Amino acid sequence: MKLRILFSALILSLLGRAQERLIVVNEGLWQTDNGKLSYFEDGEMVSNEWFRDVNGRKLGDTPNDIIRINDNLIAIAVNWSNIVQFITPVGVAVAETEDVPNNRKLATDGRFLYVTSYGHEVAIDGGYQEFEKGFVAKIDVQTFKVVDAVEVGYEPEGIAFYDGYIFVANTGGYAFQENHPYETTVSVIDASTMRMVREIDTGQINLYGKMSQTGRYLCINSPGDYYDVMAATIIFNCRAAIENEPDEDCFIKLEYAATYNTVDLDGNFLAIGSRYSYYSGGYEFNYVTINPVELFATGGSLGVEDSLPGSLKEYILKLTMPYGIYVNPYTGYYYATDAGEFTGAGALLQFTPQGEYIGKWKTYINPAHFLALKPDNYTDDPEQKEPDDEEDSSIHNPIEYSKPQIYNLQGIPIDHPRSGEIYISNGKKFLQP
Repeated sequence: MKLRILFSALILSLLGRAQERLIVVNEGLWQTDNGKLSYFEDGEMVSNEWFRDVNGRKLGDTPNDIIRINDNLIAIAVNWSNIVQFITPVGVAVAETEDVPNNRKLATDGRFLYVTSYGHEVAIDGGYQEFEKGFVAKIDVQTFKVVDAVEVGYEPEGIAFYDGYIFVANTGGYAFQENHPYETTVSVIDASTMRMVREIDTGQINLYGKMSQTGRYLCINSPGDYYDVMAATIIFNCRAAIENEPDEDCFIKLEYAATYNTVDLDGNFLAIGSRYSYYSGGYEFNYVTINPVELFATGGSLGVEDSLPGSLKEYILKLTMPYGIYVNPYTGYYYATDAGEFTGAGALLQFTPQGEYIGKWKTYINPAHFLALKPDNYTDDPEQKEPDDEEDSSIHNPIEYSKPQIYNLQGIPIDHPRSGEIYISNGKKFLQP
């Protein structure tokens, strides 16, 4: 009995320290300028207009990605507004970069931000660089200026940083309306020189959407062409690509969709796959857990389970339209979102680290992207860990940390804070002694 009481007390104390803080990016409706941020903290939806609450203005039109750059800076790609918005962890707008039109997805090494773009020109140093296809822009997060760019494939989407290289999934998604084919490649770029070192042909068209990363491995979705080419998932090995392995040894193709995917604390990919067919006018879904280490170790014969942890699948099956899945990398809590009919309020569902349902909260329209903030006094960053792979001792998505930046209450960086005034650092307000 005493052991049971002690165990229960331990669980309660752990839950008390969980400090779930989550930013949810609501895309809103395209061309209606109504993208919003929801802020969720410890079982409460604090606000569905968090950016406006903090800054007194709109976020913009169709935000479609969010990423933590370092402890003091977050970036949001606001696609149809053609801006990359930078905020602090308390939501204060710091800067906007307007030189990357039709921006899509984000990656970082902690010093620079890398942005994919469907556009064909980018402003650099007062001039313009033009491209036939799409490109990746490199933004210096100390100046918030574009310092370099490189052409990749048509309509590039997902992007990741690994061991000094950038990996870009190309879609060719405008093939149905422009005079070019669908893309099937992943571009590999040297981040220091911003030069493409190789393109790896996956043989699968339309590599679309945000891709998840766990160490050397990427989970890339392909919706196919919605007619005759079926949706698929590409599990990509960045290390093999860097070491110049043949194209076919750099990835494994799975006959599932990974429309919405994330990484759990064990380094597994979790994917909700949505297959749409213009022939039938309907959707088919799959729900899978993928162990990339086991997948590559067995040449694709093992490593995939047609299930999700706990009761996730049971509750996701009840949603009108699943629109996102996420695991808090600091605490292991699971989240899923429901877009409903796409035109009204959506919903956020929360699950324990064991996958058991906790509750449901109202969001804004089309809740699609997530970013967990660090709990207080958090020291060990799981985002830096590799999956359990004996052959790989490198660090996942390494981030360079420096002395925490201090901001004033307007979000402006301050080098010499004045005694007696209030500032922000590490997402917290403090009084300068």
